[in-house]
Amino acid sequence: MLATFKKSTLKGVVSAPPSKSMAHRYLIGAALSGEKCTLSHVDYSEDILASIDCLKALGADIKTDKDTVVVESDGFMKCENPVLECRESGSTLRFFVPLALCLNKTVTLGGSERLFERPLDVYETLCKDNNFTFIKDKNSLTLCGNLRSGTYKIKGDISSQFITGLIFALVYLGEDSTLEIIPPFESKSYVNLTISALRSFGADVEFTDEYKIKIKASKMHAFSGTIEGDYSNAAFLDVFNHIGSDVTVENLNAESLQGDRVYKEYFDAISKGTPTIDISDCPDLGPVLFALSALKNGATFTGTDRLKAKESDRGVAMDEELKKLGGGLIFNDNSITVPKQELTYKGEILNSHNDHRIVMAMSVILTQTGGSIDGVKAVRKSYPSFFDDLKLLNAEVSLYDS
Repeated sequence: MLATFKKSTLKGVVSAPPSKSMAHRYLIGAALSGEKCTLSHVDYSEDILASIDCLKALGADIKTDKDTVVVESDGFMKCENPVLECRESGSTLRFFVPLALCLNKTVTLGGSERLFERPLDVYETLCKDNNFTFIKDKNSLTLCGNLRSGTYKIKGDISSQFITGLIFALVYLGEDSTLEIIPPFESKSYVNLTISALRSFGADVEFTDEYKIKIKASKMHAFSGTIEGDYSNAAFLDVFNHIGSDVTVENLNAESLQGDRVYKEYFDAISKGTPTIDISDCPDLGPVLFALSALKNGATFTGTDRLKAKESDRGVAMDEELKKLGGGLIFNDNSITVPKQELTYKGEILNSHNDHRIVMAMSVILTQTGGSIDGVKAVRKSYPSFFDDLKLLNAEVSLYDS
């Protein structure tokens, strides 16, 4: 699908979409609780649908009605050799691998080729050390293990999703366990989201020091609640306020534990000068920060290596698309500089790189330059209503089959 923009100034009020990060965690927490749970304000992005499918494959009974999900988990983890379809969701894959390793049965996790190009080394090492089966090919991962409660050490600088995945499994196993994080510890805020979600269901999980998480045997219970708004995707709406528009983004919890709420501070810094910003704790903000910097006076970003292992190599992808507009990025060791640049649409259709955040970042720029970007269905991964919301805010954008 192709999106074509005319230059436009946005104005209006829009609700931030539900948090994908929180929805993953509450859906899995509901299944782990063993009781009936109702979650509202759920957005059925491709990633969330992947996690729902995997929970069903593991035996959970899940019913959906509009934006409400009811989870009943009497049959959860009572399944024979399930196949878990993860689509393109890195969160889903990494959250469910440790649970699969608890079954002592053969489990297959499927997904896109790009998904299985993303790092899984932490789990591969875990399987090797415990003589578990770990067989990966271009579209699937086959596992068989008998994970037990205990003490595990895990690197903290690859992805916090590995830590979250192990927490889910150790909570399920129901005995005292400890996770020791090998520093440096990046994206700790996402682990705090996991712990907060699980505590809602009665799980006893806490940091005992900066690098140690204690999981205690506990009686879990039902929880019903509402998924809060998503700061990661709200950033692609709020950014318009820094390029001449007037947009109010509602449904954001000011007390949220979401680490990407830092975007407000970073947007201000970029609008006021040419800052140096460390994004090692918030790599999902990389594309929108690059976009704003390209439209303002530039900036330098450190901690950018993790951008290589997302839905695309996001630094390279943004560089390729900015070059089509007369700009580009400068790459250094674990850092990327966005120089001051004059962007003009020159007629070449931009490419989404099949990455939802590249689509949204370049869409921000195209509201200023005009032009087209192809492959925009990628936004369904996290924010299916993105273009509807832009139109609500008076963006002049048209969608065409390509």
